[in-house]
Amino acid sequence: MSFKLIKNDGVARRGELETVHGKIQTPVFMNVGTSAAIKGGVSTFDLKNLKCQVELSNTYHLHVRPGEDVIYKLGGIHKFFNWDRPVLTDSGGFQVFSLAKLRNITEEGVTFASHMDGAKIFMSPEVSMQIQSKLASTIAMAFDECPSSVAEHSYIKASCDRTTRWLIRCKDEMEKLNSLDETINKKQMLFGIGQGGVYDDLRIEHIKRITELELDGYAIGGLAVGESNEEMYRVIEVVEPFMPKDKPRYLMGVGTPINLLECVDRGIDFFDCVMPSRNARHGNVFTSKGLLNIINLKFMYDDRPIDEDCGCEVCRTYSRAYIRHLFKAREMLAARLAVMHNLYFYNNLMEQIRDAIDNGYYSSFKKEKVEVFSNRV
Repeated sequence: MSFKLIKNDGVARRGELETVHGKIQTPVFMNVGTSAAIKGGVSTFDLKNLKCQVELSNTYHLHVRPGEDVIYKLGGIHKFFNWDRPVLTDSGGFQVFSLAKLRNITEEGVTFASHMDGAKIFMSPEVSMQIQSKLASTIAMAFDECPSSVAEHSYIKASCDRTTRWLIRCKDEMEKLNSLDETINKKQMLFGIGQGGVYDDLRIEHIKRITELELDGYAIGGLAVGESNEEMYRVIEVVEPFMPKDKPRYLMGVGTPINLLECVDRGIDFFDCVMPSRNARHGNVFTSKGLLNIINLKFMYDDRPIDEDCGCEVCRTYSRAYIRHLFKAREMLAARLAVMHNLYFYNNLMEQIRDAIDNGYYSSFKKEKVEVFSNRV
């Protein structure tokens, strides 16, 4: 299991991560299936046609329902939803801090109320690793505290220190779990998460500390949570020089097509975001000419596809007029078709990004695309 840096074009990186479930070509956008399903009625069979390399599922949500024991007894998440390519599971940490109205943080872990039924749940580094081991994902994320990016310096400093201690416990627990006979995926990888809010000194200090642990990859967490794009880009530029060149870099929860282009240009390899599927379910679709709201009246008689330059199955088959009709009629097919298109758009964009880096013209490619994607159709 190794990461190979194939080429640099400026700071932009072209790489390949070898995993037990296949190779991942980077930069890559991971398609988010929170509860082991893409919202909008998109199956894992569909995902292959949509050029998806990695599916991302949520540890917290799968723990609440159906429970990791169910998935373990059914052979792990790959067998559970019939997917033979890589799966990344997040740690549940972000949901603990974003969904739980009441929580109690101690050195041992976090006690909080389930957003489903209010049931008391305890999550610690060890518990998160145990859940993810039973899910048998390809890549597990370390359990961290995710404070507000604009919290006080002193609080975020203490939070980073705790996250580092938790990361050491995650690593120890993962090594133990990977050695057990009953473990489904004994080659499960572990990515650590760097925090630090918008404070340069804390960001640099934390990424330096966690990279000493020699993990399989490293993420930048705690961004895309309310700060401006310019602030996010600045933090990445501050952190990037201190991230290992020979390990994958993951920016969590990002973002728009422009965000992807800008952050690839700043050395990021992995991305995920619910935006393409969430926007699609409300009729907002991405195109090579800019963002388009398919529900608008002006598309009532439009017999063109969503995007005339798109090769997805939806654009090869259906018109804007028909998809608009489905939304107005509240047919489930509307969301499915729109989500399929947006996921293809994102995955195809990443393919184009990889080609641009491979061929040494990423700077001009990014400039052209950022200008186009700033438009509304």
